[in-house]
Amino acid sequence: MFERLKTMLVKEFIQVFRDPRMRFLLFLVPAIQTVIFGYAVNTDVRHVATAVYDLDNSRESRELVARFVRSGYFDVTEYVSSDRRVRELVDRGDVKAVLRMNSGFARTLAAERSAPVQLVLDGTDSNTAAIVLSHAGRIAARYTEDLQAEQVAGMIGRPPRLGGVRLESRAWFNDNLESRNFYVPAVITNIVFIITMLLSSMAVVREKEIGTMEQIIVTPITKSEFILGKTIPFVLIGFIDVGLISAVAAFWFQVPMRGSIPLLFGATALFLMSSLGIGLLISTVSRTQQQAMMSAFFVIFPAMLLSGFAFPIENMPPAVQWLTYLNPIRYFLVIIRGIFLKGVGVDILWPQLSALAILGSIILFFAVQRFHKTLS
Repeated sequence: MFERLKTMLVKEFIQVFRDPRMRFLLFLVPAIQTVIFGYAVNTDVRHVATAVYDLDNSRESRELVARFVRSGYFDVTEYVSSDRRVRELVDRGDVKAVLRMNSGFARTLAAERSAPVQLVLDGTDSNTAAIVLSHAGRIAARYTEDLQAEQVAGMIGRPPRLGGVRLESRAWFNDNLESRNFYVPAVITNIVFIITMLLSSMAVVREKEIGTMEQIIVTPITKSEFILGKTIPFVLIGFIDVGLISAVAAFWFQVPMRGSIPLLFGATALFLMSSLGIGLLISTVSRTQQQAMMSAFFVIFPAMLLSGFAFPIENMPPAVQWLTYLNPIRYFLVIIRGIFLKGVGVDILWPQLSALAILGSIILFFAVQRFHKTLS
C-alpha cells in the first residue's frame, strides 16, 4: 500500500510542479491577492467627498463646516452656489454628500430656535450612506450641545455644573474598530477554499482527458489509495498557502495573531477535508476540465456569500440561515477570526471544529464512493 501511495504521490507532485508558472500561481499569487484584497475589502468610511451649499455664509455656518472637515470623515471638494450644480455633482458621482445651510441660519440660532441643516446623500450605496448619516448626526449633535452651553453661559455668566452620563466604550479584540482586522482573516479562508477546491475538482477528470485513466484502471491501486494520492499534495499546498497568507496578514497588515498556530493548522486540516472533498466529488461527476471548473465556480460563490464573510448570517431569511449550516466556510471563518483576534482555543471553538470534522468526513466518503475505476 505504501509503495503504491508513494508512487502516486510522486506522480502528482511532478504533474503539479513541472510548470514553473504553476508554482508562482499556487504560492505567490495567494499572497499577492491577500495584499490586494486587504486594501480593497474595507468598509471603513472616511474622507467622503462632500460639497457645501452655504446660503448663509455666517460664522456659525462656517464653524459647522469646519467641524465636518476636522472629523476626518468629510473632505470638502467644492463650494456650490446653485441647486443645479448640486444635482450635477451627485448625478455624476463626484460627491457622496452635500451639506446645505439656508439663509438665516445664524439668525435662527441667535433666536434660540432650531436651525435646519440639510444633508443630501448619494443613496446608491445604502450601507455607506447610512454610515455617513450616522457620522453627520453625531457632529451636528455635538455642535448643538456646544451652542447650548454658550447660550447658557451668556445668560448667567457661568454655566451651571449639572450631573450627567458619560459613556466610556471599549471594543474588545479590535480596539480601533478597523474593518481590515475583521476581513483579512476571512480573505485567507476564501483564497484557500478557492485554490484547493479548483485543484481537486480537476484532479480525476484530468486523468480522463489526457488518457491516463486506462493505466490507473489496470494497476492494483485501490479507490482509497487513489483518492489519498490525489488529495495529499493539495493538502500540503493548502498548509503552505495558509502559512504564507497568515504571515502577510500578521506582518503586513498588522492583524493581531493572539491564538495558537498549531490549532490554526489543525483547523485548516479539517477545513481542507471539506474543500478537497467537494472538489473531488465534482471531479468524479464531470466529464471535462471545463465542466469541472464551471461546476466549482457554481459552488464557490454561493458558499462565500452564505458564509458570513460580508453579510451577517443573522440578517438572512430563516430558510437561508438553515442552508448555511452545510457551508464549511461558515465554521472556518468563526475559527480563524477567533484564533487571530480573540486568541480562543478548543474549549470555545469545539462546536465549529466538530462541524468541520463531520462535514469533511461525509463529503470525502461520498467522493470515494462516487469514484469508480472505470471509463464510464
